[in-house]
Amino acid sequence: MHPLDIRQPGTPGNAPSADAPQAAVPGAATPAPAGPAGATALGAIPAQWPRTEPADAVASAPSTPPGARGALARIGRLLPSPATTPFAFGYALLLLATSLYAQYGNPDTVDALLQGSSTDVAHLSTRPVLAIFASALWIAGGVVSPYAVAFVFVLAALEHRIGGWRTAGVFLLGHVVATLATEIPVALSVLAGHLPETSLHRLDYGISFGLMATVGALAGLLVPFLRWTSLAVVGVLLTQDLLDISDPLAAWGHPIALLVGIACWPAVRRAGRPAPTG
Repeated sequence: MHPLDIRQPGTPGNAPSADAPQAAVPGAATPAPAGPAGATALGAIPAQWPRTEPADAVASAPSTPPGARGALARIGRLLPSPATTPFAFGYALLLLATSLYAQYGNPDTVDALLQGSSTDVAHLSTRPVLAIFASALWIAGGVVSPYAVAFVFVLAALEHRIGGWRTAGVFLLGHVVATLATEIPVALSVLAGHLPETSLHRLDYGISFGLMATVGALAGLLVPFLRWTSLAVVGVLLTQDLLDISDPLAAWGHPIALLVGIACWPAVRRAGRPAPTG
């Protein structure tokens, strides 16, 4: 028996060799010509059924829906990162460090640092540059304050659009202008005798003025609906602060800083990049 011969079902004996002449059978299909050696035998082996994974294995395979992946990507772009928003990322780490030290450090040392970082009239008149920059190293209320949460998203969003140097400029401009706008009247009132001299040594520090300027600048880059909605919400919150009169100077400084950011709209719009999509 030839090693490539295959017994056909229902046919006695061996099938004719591939080398022997084939007799034509009326009505029968003409057999395909033989290929290379071994092709006949291999072609006669029935194909295996495709293997399928068990239903439970397919169901248990981890997968993220495309919509969820897109949402996670958009949220990730809102957070500061060293690659895309180095200014916001580095500043956030610095504020985190100072906030943790303010909470867990030696109370006497912390109190001395905060007093030395205050942008009151006494410090602004003797060492204005140091007071301006040192006061922006602390968050009033710590990392759990609303200002800390807003800072992470707002500063990163503005840096995505206009870059780190311009974002730092907007933040510093709002911080300086609002500080001077609230402290100069105090100095004049003390000189006029309307306030006691103790008002020259008040405790004033934090990032809220710079943050309000950043919010105002970012609003100018949003679509009209989001722009005016965000400004309306912030305006309601600032009005509430004014009505509470818990800290009149800070309460007036916040809308002033917001107006500083709004005044930056022409500059940030010229430098702004399209918002990322997808």
